[in-house]
Amino acid sequence: MMIRSLILSTLLLGLSAAGPVSAATTATLNHSPGIAQQNEGADTYAFTIGSVRVTALSDGSVPQNLHEILHGITNKEIDERLAQAYLTNPVEVSINAFLLELGDKLVLVDTGVGQLFGSNLGGQLIESLQAAGAKPEQITDVLLTHVHSDHMGGLTRDGQRVFPNATVHVGKPDVDFFLDPQNAEQTDYDQHYFDQAETILEPYVKAGKIDTFDKTTEVLPSLTAFLHPGHTPGSAFFTLESEGQTLTFTGDIVHVVAVQLPDPSVTIAYDVDQKKARKVRTAAFADFAKHRDLVAAPHMPFPGIGHIRKVGEGYEWVPINYGNRKK
Repeated sequence: MMIRSLILSTLLLGLSAAGPVSAATTATLNHSPGIAQQNEGADTYAFTIGSVRVTALSDGSVPQNLHEILHGITNKEIDERLAQAYLTNPVEVSINAFLLELGDKLVLVDTGVGQLFGSNLGGQLIESLQAAGAKPEQITDVLLTHVHSDHMGGLTRDGQRVFPNATVHVGKPDVDFFLDPQNAEQTDYDQHYFDQAETILEPYVKAGKIDTFDKTTEVLPSLTAFLHPGHTPGSAFFTLESEGQTLTFTGDIVHVVAVQLPDPSVTIAYDVDQKKARKVRTAAFADFAKHRDLVAAPHMPFPGIGHIRKVGEGYEWVPINYGNRKK
């Protein structure tokens, strides 16, 4: 402790001798321990897969009370795993979307929450999209990993299509499930998911801008959809291949890195079918780790790009190596 104090004193003395300390430096030095700095607004991170430029887009983040939503684990176990990751409950969870520059196509994978979570939770996709140099009307295609509010919500605003020139590609089982009023009446799954699906998707349905798939399908050149029902009936992975490199967009196989990677059997209240979701997650983790696949996940800490590595009986997240060079 004395050595640490001496080093800090020396640094401060050096700063004083050099001249006035900037407001940003002062804020950093005086920042309270244990309180995380938080970004506000747009956030992007770009990289390439073969010849395809991929940009992670932040839609913001939302706090999640894990004691209320995780299944198959005790609150004590949750807190212990969070503590190992220097986290406490509730946990801030990222909402990530991804922009692909694919030839003459400009493709979005998921669209964030839009207006569905209120004014200060998510809803920052358009800011991030603009920071990446793109406009909503330039988007030619949207790939939905599934029909949940934090993935499809950004499709509309005030009942109007946010991406007027885009075709929405989505698993047919999800469209059939969430847009059928009988399912809403006959299932114990939360009613608001059905209401939101109708509100958000209907403008695209009326415009003839919905393209569904019910099996493994090349939805666009170099982009293949694979159905993995569980989290929702039509949940899908999308795999991008370019010049021998691949990137798989996973959808919601994991929400909480610190808890579900060590134990893939832990499910979440948002899973339509808990048993199938557990099976998909367990198999996907094993497959990604075995083949050293690069994955893009909507709820991994932003930018949500990295690898899943096998460790003992569980797994761990290895984020993509950061790069920032001028060309």
